[in-house]
Amino acid sequence: MKLGFLLFDYFPYGGLQRDCLKIAGLCAARGHAVTLFTRTWQGERPKNISVELSGRRGFSNVGRNRAWLRQLAATLPAHGLDGLIGFNKLPGLDVYYGSDPCYAAKSERLKSAWHRWLPRHRHFAALEKSVFAPGGPQILLLTPHEIPLYQKCYGTEPERFHILPPGIARREFSEAQRQAAREKIRADHHWPADERLLLLVGSGFRVKGLDRAITALAALPTTLRDQTRLVVIGQNRSGEFELLARRLGVSDRVHFLGGRDDVPDWLLAADLLLHPAYSESAGMILLEALTAGLPVLTTDTCGYALHIVNAGAGIVLPSPFSQDACNRTLAEMLASENNSRWRANGPAYAAREDLYSCHERAADLIEEIIRQKLSHVPKIPA
Repeated sequence: MKLGFLLFDYFPYGGLQRDCLKIAGLCAARGHAVTLFTRTWQGERPKNISVELSGRRGFSNVGRNRAWLRQLAATLPAHGLDGLIGFNKLPGLDVYYGSDPCYAAKSERLKSAWHRWLPRHRHFAALEKSVFAPGGPQILLLTPHEIPLYQKCYGTEPERFHILPPGIARREFSEAQRQAAREKIRADHHWPADERLLLLVGSGFRVKGLDRAITALAALPTTLRDQTRLVVIGQNRSGEFELLARRLGVSDRVHFLGGRDDVPDWLLAADLLLHPAYSESAGMILLEALTAGLPVLTTDTCGYALHIVNAGAGIVLPSPFSQDACNRTLAEMLASENNSRWRANGPAYAAREDLYSCHERAADLIEEIIRQKLSHVPKIPA
């Protein structure tokens, strides 16, 4: 089959981007002709799939999106594709792979009523409606967390939803490897060997709750705060958060390292994953931390927070979010006698649960959906 994968922009440190590339690569390995259509590309190009770049044109996100949609409408028909798989909410898809929360519900919850009249809101609301309105594409989701919201907002048919298992990489490590990672990372950065490291990982600092994390660090008791650092790994603008850290007097305790390829080493080296996200339909980093034996402090707005609860691998803060509760819980976790139990529970849970087959299952469903579509296409008479 000839398959087109659609993604606004590719960069190597985004979870959605990595999922797109892995699934596209699996489809290509199964013998399908795969083309990935995107505006921009950072990093190494894949060898087994074709990449078509269009560039970014326009003076705003909405303008750039609309320019790309016009270009796709004009050029896609010439490719003779059998199926279109979108990793952003786009019109005309056969399959949508969803990792974002329901935009309409989030706007209603977090924004003022006048916000819905802005061009930005109307644009993204229309894109979401093109996917979730009745008669739209088949929908692959990482968790069932958002399904009731989509059905309430759009009346989406339940049979169009397909829930995927998680898709983290299998990892095995020894206690000696963990200790070596802890010592090496602290030595490389000239940090004292006994200092505690908090880790926040992810592109999109605002959604991940970085402001909450910095505030919680600043609220620690003085002695504990002076022995704790927050390491931030991810590709995003950090200016406003650096200002917040400076204003709260912890700028020397917060370190922005950008996107990195050695996140697994940091998961072994850290003392706690701090992920107080505002909204997260899944949260792959929660499972990666769990598998690495790193205790987690997160919020119940994350789809994968349920795994932290089921594993007994940390603490999940309930909604509505309370900064005071987050501050208090962070201090308690850093001093807790449960630390070794949380560390042991995570890998044990990962050994008995399927946290790994997301991309294979997504490729299976894409093949099944597009073949079913093609079986209903009438043949053109010779």
